[in-house]
Parts: sequence; structure tokens; C-alpha cells
Amino acid sequence: MVITVSQNSGEIIKQCTEVLERIVSDDSVPRNIRRSADNIKNVLSNEKEPLSKRASLVISTLDDIGNDPNIPIHTRTLIWGLSSKLEAIPVDR
Repeated sequence: MVITVSQNSGEIIKQCTEVLERIVSDDSVPRNIRRSADNIKNVLSNEKEPLSKRASLVISTLDDIGNDPNIPIHTRTLIWGLSSKLEAIPVDR
């Protein structure tokens, strides 16, 4: 079975959305970070925008969230993992 880039990218988006949902529902995460995670989830789900544009916008936002001094360590690790996954999405799509 051959996996195309779009199938792979779709799976990446799905996995990222699931992780973001975990962050949003985690009461140990500050409210502003949960709100940002929910906004990021909405950006990723917006199929009106090209996938590469959504990914780059989200990566930038994740970088800002990851540098927040109030973010719990376990959430920061999840944020870094999300950024790494999204960086695998081709920019030319």
C-alpha cells in the first residue's frame, strides 16, 4: 500500500487535533493556553485554507505557547511534539 502525502498530512492533522483536545480538556493547564489550543484546533480544521498555510500558522502559534513561562512541563512537551509533527507537512502544497 502506497501512502500519499495528502493521506499522511491528513493523519498528522488528525493526530494533532487529538493532542490539542487533550490539552483543552486538561484542567492543570492555564486557561489562556487552553484557549489558544482550542483556537489552534479550529485553524487546523479550517479546510478553506491551504494545508501548508494552516500548518505554518499553527507552528508559529505553538512556538509562542511553548515559550509561555506558565505552561506545565508535560504540556510543553506535547506542544513541541505537535510542532515536530506539523513540520513534516510539505510547504509546497
